[in-house]
Amino acid sequence: MAASPSTARAINDRLALRLLQQEGPLTAGQLKERTGLSRPTVADLVERLTAAGMVEVAGEARAQRRGPNAKLYGLVAGRAHLAALDVRTEGVALVVSDLVGGVLAEASLPITDDTGTGPAVEQAVTLVERTAKEAGADRLHTVGIGAPGLIDPATGELRDSTSLPEWHRRLVAALQERLPEARVSVENETNLAALAEQRDGSARDRDTFVLLWLGHGTGAAVILDGALRRGVSGGTGEIGFLPVPGTRGLPSATDCAGGFHSLAGAAAVAALAKERGVVPEPGSDPEAAGAVRAAVCRPGSATHTRFLDTLADRVAVGVASVVALLDPGCVVLGGEIGQAGGGALASRVHDRLTVMSPLPVEVRPSTLGGGAVLRGALLTARDHAQDELFGVPGH
Repeated sequence: MAASPSTARAINDRLALRLLQQEGPLTAGQLKERTGLSRPTVADLVERLTAAGMVEVAGEARAQRRGPNAKLYGLVAGRAHLAALDVRTEGVALVVSDLVGGVLAEASLPITDDTGTGPAVEQAVTLVERTAKEAGADRLHTVGIGAPGLIDPATGELRDSTSLPEWHRRLVAALQERLPEARVSVENETNLAALAEQRDGSARDRDTFVLLWLGHGTGAAVILDGALRRGVSGGTGEIGFLPVPGTRGLPSATDCAGGFHSLAGAAAVAALAKERGVVPEPGSDPEAAGAVRAAVCRPGSATHTRFLDTLADRVAVGVASVVALLDPGCVVLGGEIGQAGGGALASRVHDRLTVMSPLPVEVRPSTLGGGAVLRGALLTARDHAQDELFGVPGH
């Protein structure tokens, strides 16, 4: 049966909105080309969506011929405001944006180990409220949070962990209480980093890959056939607990010391640098990433070469296990250390994998580094808000 006129209009509207979500502002001609709809139909839907407050003129396209420039139509940026948080053991980073992801304000707050749970939560929530106000946001529609640890697949909540600060779990509930009109969601930080690398970073051409996070902690995120895989308990990618050779013991259920974390976490990398006489770049934070950057910047130094070679040996042990189990074809070295190592570290790890594994795999450095978590949190918040406000079916 043919769709009724109202159903056909709804289908066309959703198709146009999805294109504007994915590609940004487009001209009426570009919408016609991408949707396959007639020019009058496109003109009708643009007028309808504009009148409904969903679409607005976002500028003009550069003319390829004489005559007036074509108008660019985009989603209404000011229809809602979003916040994205990167929650670490040492503090919080935050951005507030409009509905299309344009950053309006940024802030960060260090939270030390001796800060109590209550004060830490209050400081973080106050930072969100103050930054939103500075951005001109009367209310936040969606808040996306990236945090270390396991996310319960059934509830979407951050699970209790003895290795992480209690204020992490309390923060989510506190934000929902203080921002009752906002949708607050939390996702594992490495998973968000992988989504960001897929959308805006090193894995834009891949629908199957693994992101190996090398930062304060270690973790992995698995993207298979375009979908993020979390596992039954949300623990896919907890590679820090992977038993590996080269450590002094075995990890336990409550402590990843003795696992891959003891080889490639920031503390282990900083200790290796000190042992090998590699001095971090002045003012580097974290210290491990600064040491890796210093080594990469002086490729002719025998000391730096040996340090990078040893680090690659360590990283390859974890990557080889992932490749043997998943055969992803591509591994991105993410986090501050992965980004600092760049192509120099990635190529070394790749060379070792060709000897250790029969499976072909590309090893790429992150282009987003430590900022990938915040970027991923913002992207997911934007997608959730746009889908809700515009009635566009989810991916």
